[in-house]
Amino acid sequence: MDKIILSGLRFHGYHGVAEAERQIGQKYEIDVELIADLSLAGKTDDLDQTIDYAQVVRRMIEIGTQQSFQLIEALAETIAAAILDQFPIEEVRIIVKKLSPPIEDNLTYVGVEIHRNRNSQAEQRTSKTTGTQSAL
Repeated sequence: MDKIILSGLRFHGYHGVAEAERQIGQKYEIDVELIADLSLAGKTDDLDQTIDYAQVVRRMIEIGTQQSFQLIEALAETIAAAILDQFPIEEVRIIVKKLSPPIEDNLTYVGVEIHRNRNSQAEQRTSKTTGTQSAL
């Protein structure tokens, strides 16, 4: 499959276990790969045949800046679910980086990477409605 790659999206968000992190906020960076068949877009040169990545970016910023999570894992999961629900892609890979983690050691960032696909999203919805758990 083909990919659209969005790298280095930065925003100020309010996520973290510590209350101060959720009140003051800090900088985050997200890298995303959107996996989809892009052949028709390549042949037609038509925006309607591809994923409008400007809309994807707006959605990620909306989630990152208007919601608050204790864990960056939850932030990544919410973004992945929104992208799979709202855009015609098969898979998404997301890396979320907290650029100034509240750790005394000198780290560039702390991050998580998740990979979700349309099938895992459907399984997750089914498990929520039936009360069973499924592995992602």
